[in-house]
Amino acid sequence: MKKIITLFAIVGLVAFSSCEGPEGPMGPEGLEGLPGPVSEVIERQVNFNPSGFSVTIPLSPPIYKNDVVLVYHLYGASAGNDVWRLIPQTYYMSDGGALDYNFDYTINRVNIFLGADFDLNTLSPDWTQKQVFRIVIVPADIFETGKSVNKADYSDYNEVIKKYNINDSNVQRVKL
Repeated sequence: MKKIITLFAIVGLVAFSSCEGPEGPMGPEGLEGLPGPVSEVIERQVNFNPSGFSVTIPLSPPIYKNDVVLVYHLYGASAGNDVWRLIPQTYYMSDGGALDYNFDYTINRVNIFLGADFDLNTLSPDWTQKQVFRIVIVPADIFETGKSVNKADYSDYNEVIKKYNINDSNVQRVKL
């Protein structure tokens, strides 16, 4: 009887030790055939006003604490294509002043704000009204599964979209 139990124990040990699958909690394609982590893009058109020159954009649902948030400012267009600039971004004015678009974030919100070495109340509406931003949320799981070994150049919006397989034709567009 001891020999049979020992035989079953050895067979069981060999069977379980030869299992294959992704290492860790999630492989690049996700668990059991489910898709892997999904990046998200949110587009907002905002108006900055003199009461603080900042805009808070809620994140619903909240992101995970290790997710990466990138914010791009629509600078213009070239040959019919949008030109996105990663912020923080400094623009130098014709009078020598410097205007900064910057942001910070928590798991619940993204705060986009202006800063300058001059009085922001003197800015023309071209810089404060109908400003368009894209917020790209890159899930932490992408970094944990080794996909970020050759991470995208974050300054290039189009490279980020391609690298993380983001379909930006489905961007959530909401005016605040």
